Amino acid sequence: MALSSFTPSVTGLDAQSHALQTVSTNFANMRTVGYKPNETMFKTLLGTTPSYNNTVDQLSSSRVNINGVSYYDRTLVNKQGIITATGNNYDVALSGENAFFEVKDSGGKIYYTRAGDFTTLTQNGQSFLVTGSGLKVQGFPAVGNGFGANVTDIELKYQEKVPSVPTTEAAVIANVPADGVDSSTYGVTVYGPNNDGRTMNMVFSKVEGKINTWEINFNIDDGTVSGGPLEAVFNADGALLSPKNFNISVAWDDGSTNNIAMDISKMTQYAGSSGITKVEQDGAPSGNFVKSFIDGNGIVKATYSNGAEINYAKLAIVGFESSDNLIPVNNTLFEASNDTGDSHYVNGPDKNIANLIQPQAVESSAVNVESEFARLIVVQRAYSLNTQSFNANNEMLQTIVNLKT
Repeated sequence: MALSSFTPSVTGLDAQSHALQTVSTNFANMRTVGYKPNETMFKTLLGTTPSYNNTVDQLSSSRVNINGVSYYDRTLVNKQGIITATGNNYDVALSGENAFFEVKDSGGKIYYTRAGDFTTLTQNGQSFLVTGSGLKVQGFPAVGNGFGANVTDIELKYQEKVPSVPTTEAAVIANVPADGVDSSTYGVTVYGPNNDGRTMNMVFSKVEGKINTWEINFNIDDGTVSGGPLEAVFNADGALLSPKNFNISVAWDDGSTNNIAMDISKMTQYAGSSGITKVEQDGAPSGNFVKSFIDGNGIVKATYSNGAEINYAKLAIVGFESSDNLIPVNNTLFEASNDTGDSHYVNGPDKNIANLIQPQAVESSAVNVESEFARLIVVQRAYSLNTQSFNANNEMLQTIVNLKT
């Protein structure tokens, strides 16, 4: 009996042993964020090999068949893991296939991952958004009111305090008493470039000899208002005829200025008391840093106590022509190859895709425990059968040896 009879069982044992290792690795990474499981695939050994007969040209006149099994691993790159909320400001999950975060190591090599459990790393006084293993997350940097086109490391350089937002528009809804008073004053908070708000008084004074007519003057602490005086005229029904909209300018004592578009079109003149019903203006006081986080569009930003927001960057999300061919480095980190085809940025600096990004969440491991247990049982059974086949071949060979001796 030829020793080649052991080949099928030996290769089978080797293949099933590797399959067991694959299942074990998947089990070990059941809780690894962004982990993509492997499957061990089996294939029969193909072809034949020549058997040389010591001919002059060493050409074979016969061939030996190769029997047995081989294996290879397949990574389920696009298998979606369950998205789990974490509440962490820098955690972010991707939903759907063919979308990956772009990250870079210290040597400048680019990798791709679905593991969005990001954190921060400070180097030489600079803070960067990084993966758990320290790779720098890539993104489109904030430029003006948008984002640049060139992808780079995402640096977090937030200000501890942002200045006030100057008032540029204000609307007042109030009543001017039709009788009983000669003047009424209405206070409007106005924010300057260098202050956290001052009260600007808008004073209505009756104009003698004119019915339903009032002169409007302005004054403000730490500054001077230009643009008045104005004449406000109401009709007999108490509605304002003019001016409904006008512009004023505040020259602050510190040298800064505000130009403010005023809207008093809903002011009235009825009998009764004076009083402000509503004031709206678009200014805001200075603000202290509250937090930084990643939002639903993948924008890394900071918010402040006055409601202001500052963008740092936008995450670079990459897709491929054939993402299944990405090469796994450690099953949460992948690198591109010639087989993945061309890459492209799924979101881009000026493009958002609905439901692609889930903030304050991570994509859990894509390992299916039930499937892995079923695969484990099959692997164990197959290994056992290959062992029995090997033992049977061994006993038969031993019997032949005993017969010849």
